[in-house]
Amino acid sequence: MNDNTMSIPHLIMNASTVVQLVMLLLLVGSILSWVVIFQRSIALGRAKKEYNQFEESFWSGVDLNELYREIPADDPRHGAEHIFQAGFREFNRLMPKTRDPDTVLEGVQRSMRVAWSREEDRLTQHLVFLATVASASPYIGLFGTVWGIMGSFQALSLTQQATLATVAPWIAEALIATAMGLFAAIPAVIFYNRLSNSSSRLLGKYEDFAEEFHAILHRNLQGRDGKPSAS
Repeated sequence: MNDNTMSIPHLIMNASTVVQLVMLLLLVGSILSWVVIFQRSIALGRAKKEYNQFEESFWSGVDLNELYREIPADDPRHGAEHIFQAGFREFNRLMPKTRDPDTVLEGVQRSMRVAWSREEDRLTQHLVFLATVASASPYIGLFGTVWGIMGSFQALSLTQQATLATVAPWIAEALIATAMGLFAAIPAVIFYNRLSNSSSRLLGKYEDFAEEFHAILHRNLQGRDGKPSAS
């Protein structure tokens, strides 16, 4: 048996159409999952940095009216800054209309909850795709494996004498399909868990910030000084 005929590129090029389609599907899934991994990793890193910067400004003792005015109204913000902007905008909208603290705080909390939900969608964007690749790739590879083994049995049935040379290419392409399924699935599983955990931790920080901001507004409404601050 020629060594070249058993090389991986040669086996892929001469594999059955079904197995080639399985390999192509797994390759595309793997490439797209790595695109998602890099894109989400960069986005989460940027979100953590923005959160730390805003938290430092928020707890510096600055007047919250000034902090709110520093945020351009036409510039969409993300993370804790988005939650703060949504909550304080609602606070300023409701204060001239009602002097009932509970009504104001309920409106602020509702606005911050909507902003938090949008941040959740943003941070977990495309993670479902990673989960799909992680769970489906091994089974897609297994389908290619089964098809390759079926081909080896068909090859055996057409020969007078069973030899390794008869079934080796079929078995080899079947194992390549299995390997490609694992190659696509393993990174997707690892980074899905890692990115999901990072997103959950950051969303937990956003939720804590919203609770602390809500408490600050509650204290300021009790004081009725009209100039809320984070001190």
